[in-house]
Order: sequence, then C-alpha cells, then structure tokens
Amino acid sequence: MSGMDITIHQAYLPHTDHEASLAFYRDLLGFEVRNDVENGGQHWLTVGPPSQPDVALVLHPPAVDPGITEEERRVVAEMMAKGTFASLNLATPDVDAAFERLQAGDVEVVSEPTDQPWGVRDCALRDPAGTTIRLFEVRR
Repeated sequence: MSGMDITIHQAYLPHTDHEASLAFYRDLLGFEVRNDVENGGQHWLTVGPPSQPDVALVLHPPAVDPGITEEERRVVAEMMAKGTFASLNLATPDVDAAFERLQAGDVEVVSEPTDQPWGVRDCALRDPAGTTIRLFEVRR
C-alpha cells in the first residue's frame, strides 16, 4: 500500500472578539490575515504564518452550527472561559525571546518557559477566546 499525500490545510478555533483576535494573531504572533468575513454581525478570520502559506487557522464564532442546542452553547462558552475547549501547539526557534515579546503584549500567561522532562522547552498562554497555546522551542 502506498502512502497518501495528505497535508494540514486548515484547523478551526473558536473566537469571541474579532478585534482582540486580530490584535493577538496578527499583531502579536505576526500571522497574516488571509480572510476576514462578516456575516450577520459575526466574524470569521483566517490567519496563518507567512512562512506556511498552505496552513491556516480559521477563527470562528463558537457554537454556530445549526444543530447545536442552547445547553451545548452554554457548555462551550464555559469551557472556553476556563481554557479547556481548544488548544494549539506552535513552534519557534527561541521560546524565551518569543515569550518576552508576547508577555509585553499583555497576554494571559499559563506557564513561563520551562525545560520539560520529555526534552522540550516550552511555555503556555491563552488567546483572547481562552484557547490554550503551547509554544515549543524547535531548532530549525
């Protein structure tokens, strides 16, 4: 059996504040805005690192699927507020320098740069919607 040619194209993360998400992903992380769509007062943003033009994050309003119940929407909102609904792992060649820059941007810090027992150095923070972001040091 031969391998399939499958790549990551997009991943979806919820966001609750269009301007805060723009400021975080574009201004702090340096991601490109690839699409900014407004429909009925709700915004979808597509962003991605300039060095990875074929990979994108779609930041979407939480729980907009038509089949979701009000109770499910409430649970999603509660989980987002606690930072337990979604997560994202990013990589950088210098986690300490990236952490300093991000911390200057007034982000919610979960953990400062730390050498982990499994051999990586990383830190963690939350985006404006509560998504937990782990930033790994990966030497390129």
